Amino acid sequence: MPMRHLNAMAALLMMFFTLLILSFTGILEFPSASTSLPHHDSSSSSSAAGVSSDPFGDILVAFRKWDSQVGCARFRENHKGSIRGNVSSGSLQESGGSGCGKMKMDHVRVLVKGWTWVPDNLENLYSCRCGMTCLWTKSPVLSDSPDALLFETTTPPLQRRVGDPLRVYMELEAGRKRSGREDIFISYHAKDDVQTTYAGALFHNNRNYHISAHKNNDVLVYWSSSRCLSHRDRLAKSLLDLIPHHSFGKCLNNVGGLNSALSMYPECVAESNTEPKWYDHLHCAMSHYKFVLAIENTATESYVTEKLFYALDSGSVPIYFGAPNVQDFVPPHSVIDGSKFGSMKELAAYVKQLGDDPVAYSEYHAWRRCGLVGNYGRTRAVSLDTLPCRLCEEISRRGGKNAGV
Repeated sequence: MPMRHLNAMAALLMMFFTLLILSFTGILEFPSASTSLPHHDSSSSSSAAGVSSDPFGDILVAFRKWDSQVGCARFRENHKGSIRGNVSSGSLQESGGSGCGKMKMDHVRVLVKGWTWVPDNLENLYSCRCGMTCLWTKSPVLSDSPDALLFETTTPPLQRRVGDPLRVYMELEAGRKRSGREDIFISYHAKDDVQTTYAGALFHNNRNYHISAHKNNDVLVYWSSSRCLSHRDRLAKSLLDLIPHHSFGKCLNNVGGLNSALSMYPECVAESNTEPKWYDHLHCAMSHYKFVLAIENTATESYVTEKLFYALDSGSVPIYFGAPNVQDFVPPHSVIDGSKFGSMKELAAYVKQLGDDPVAYSEYHAWRRCGLVGNYGRTRAVSLDTLPCRLCEEISRRGGKNAGV
């Protein structure tokens, strides 16, 4: 063998052993795989396999890790398209409505008829846009000459003449069934006359809002349902069988009673002397879990109910099954859409890995900590909280009792 070939081989061997020694001593470091889970791409369900485990229970410690490794500046850059909201399919009405020039009345009176889901504390005299005021009440004494009558669980009058109050009918369930007798229709959908979402604070009054800084490490998912629909229970069971969970309520209960949360989490007792109701401790109990399973009764466009918003309010990450356009209603990177995964096994693997990764898990809370509300701002703007003024504006545009028939 020629001498120059031997010299070349010797040089290569010396370089190899030198690199080997440097790598063992730590002087030379090779790049390692990130411990954070990738953002789940809604277009293709990604597996969380291969991610290192770093179990955590203290959510504040997890937040500090996210701050040091990611931070708000990078999160805003990654989601800059969501800063002002990006509603893709007209899922939300504009809260400002049309211009003031179309208003025909300075003061509108709405009388709520019969029993409704609307809380009593919505009753008030409101100062609205364009200098208009709005009286919303259930009292025929306070509104003795109403401009509109609001019905929800009862049917409006069959006929209306000019000079009679406008008939308003509200239906917030998935079917959006009109009464056939209304002049104005309120639903959860943007295509109807007035939209109202479930995102407002008025859907959950008199609750214990204690938020736990500790997340259960051994039991990942909270689930509560007392209306046992077979299709929903089957869906829930197919996931919960794969993940450590606590199931409260009447359906698939595995904690031993409807009010077991009060014995498990004494700090969740409501601050009152009344007998506890299952929903009094809802938010507080949810806050002890990293994930909350939220399944709508019906999966239909824009039907996004309190089941999802309760989970967000409690500081947990919702695992959601329901409206296909749910992302039009929620903050950026805040919800795990279960329908985007190829199988329950794949979803369960993702949730388990996410629950053991403090940085990736904290990313689902970054919207709140960094102030990036995105579409959620518009969702709240057309919630039940703002319904009185928005309905009164619609009544004013039509002229109230002077509207044609």
